[in-house]
This record gives sequence, structure tokens and C-alpha cells, in this order.
Amino acid sequence: MARILTLTLNPALDLTVRLAHLEPGEVNRSETLLTHAAGKGVNVAQVLADLGHQVSVGGFLGEENPQAFDALIARRGFGDAFIRVPGETRSNIKIAEREGRVTDINAPGPLVSERAQKELLKMIAIIGPEFDAVVVAGSLPRGVSPQWFQEMLEQLKSLGLKVALDTSGEALRTGLQAGPWLVKPNTEELAEVLGNATGAIHRLHQQGVEHVVVSDGAAGVTWYSPQTALHATPPKVTVASTVGAGDSLLAGMLHGLLAGEAPEQTLRRATAIAAMAVTQIGFGINDDAQLARLESGVHVRALTEQ
Repeated sequence: MARILTLTLNPALDLTVRLAHLEPGEVNRSETLLTHAAGKGVNVAQVLADLGHQVSVGGFLGEENPQAFDALIARRGFGDAFIRVPGETRSNIKIAEREGRVTDINAPGPLVSERAQKELLKMIAIIGPEFDAVVVAGSLPRGVSPQWFQEMLEQLKSLGLKVALDTSGEALRTGLQAGPWLVKPNTEELAEVLGNATGAIHRLHQQGVEHVVVSDGAAGVTWYSPQTALHATPPKVTVASTVGAGDSLLAGMLHGLLAGEAPEQTLRRATAIAAMAVTQIGFGINDDAQLARLESGVHVRALTEQ
């Protein structure tokens, strides 16, 4: 299996509140309250570990409340490449209703100094050559500019790493300029950055982006590569929470690509892993039999036009 580094520059403690139905402005009583060490790259790491890969996690972590992350790293056997910074890692509140709707309230995170940014680049230069691929996922914390973000991606590429990028907004816009190996926006994120102009996918391929994986919720996933374009329609499932579905999809795509599997099988399994993610609170593959059933329900077809 592969050696993979995930970088989450703005991780979070996810506080997931489950209730029957949210009534704004009223007193709401929760059914459960769950806390997870999270952030997009951290979520991807858990699925990759379940798929058998050797994973290290890094980024910036608040030094005042690291306990949940330290426990996760120890429990999952991850390599620890986090730079500790003053302050607290942010807490994000996820309100998950029984019908599957999720309301997010996301905090901004700690202020990351230039010194901490230099420390992360130094660590990347030292440990980067140990890995086969790197996942860079999530939003930018305060103090980190899109320009610095692009420079970090270019440094990762210069080390010979396959760079998989999953972010949005200005971070995605500048990140694309670095020509990552794979990007995984959803339809709204892609439209915000590139619009709906004909030829946008072709332009990304010309910039050096080999794989463009576009998720569209229950409508499915479209994967564009220079060789082929495929669309996968997921099976219908009972939705517990959509949090982590995109991260699970990215992990599944990376798994199949690094293993050299057939494109149809790569997309089919990745879509099934994402479908599994929405049936649960939390991250990871905990039922191989369920995953196999979901895989059998994924429909993959070739697109005639890119």
C-alpha cells in the first residue's frame, strides 16, 4: 500500500448534534452529541487508513486543545506532522436532523504566524520525499494567504509528490495555478471558480491537472481524466449526515488511482465509500459487507463528451 501525507491547515473539533428537527428560535433538545477530531484532511486520513495505507497527518493545530487529535493519532497509528500554534483549534457545530439535513456553524480557527508557516514548509521539505502522495484539504486559517498556499503546493510538487487538492473559493482558485495532480471540487465550488464555460475541464488538463473529480450529492460523481470521462450514480441510502462524504470519495479515488486499478472500479468503489459515509456519523469504513452491497448498487457509465 501507499505512504500518504494529509495536510489540514485549518482542522476542527466537530461537535455533531443529532435531533429530530431543528426549530430556529426555539428550545431544541438533542438526541445525541458527538465530538470528533476532524477537518477534511483528517477525515480523508481515516478512510485511507481503513483501506490499508500508511498515513501521516499534518497542518496547524492549536496547542491549547490538542487532546482529541492526539488521541486519534495514537489510536489510528498516524504519523504526526502537525505544527502546534498558539490558541485553540476551532470547533465546528454540525446540526444533523433526522431527515438528513445538516446545518454547519464553522469557526475561523487560530491565527497562524509566518514563523509557523515556515516551520511547516521546513517539515515538508524534510519528510515529503518519504511519501507517494499528499492530500491537501480544507480551508485556510487566519494568517495564511492564498499565495502562500500556492507556493506550498508548488513545493510539494517539486518533491515529486502526487498532489490531491480539495478546497474552495480563493484557495481553490490559486491552488489550481499550481497544477495539482487531482482536484475534487463539488459542482458549486467548481462553478464559483471556473464558471460554467465550455472547455473548463480541458483548461484544467492543460494546466497540469490530470484528474478532475466533481461531486454532486445524490446526483453522483463525474471524473474527467485526459483518457476518459466517467459518471457514477450512487445507490439510494438512508442519510444520517452528509459530513465527510466528499472526503470519503477523495480517499477512495486516491486508493484506486495509486493501486493502478481499472477506472470503472476506482470510481465505483469511491462512490460506494461516499455513500457509506452519509449513512453514519463519523468517518471511516467499519462494515466491509455493507460496502460490498453499496458497490454493487453503483452505476458507472462513460460520458461521450467531456
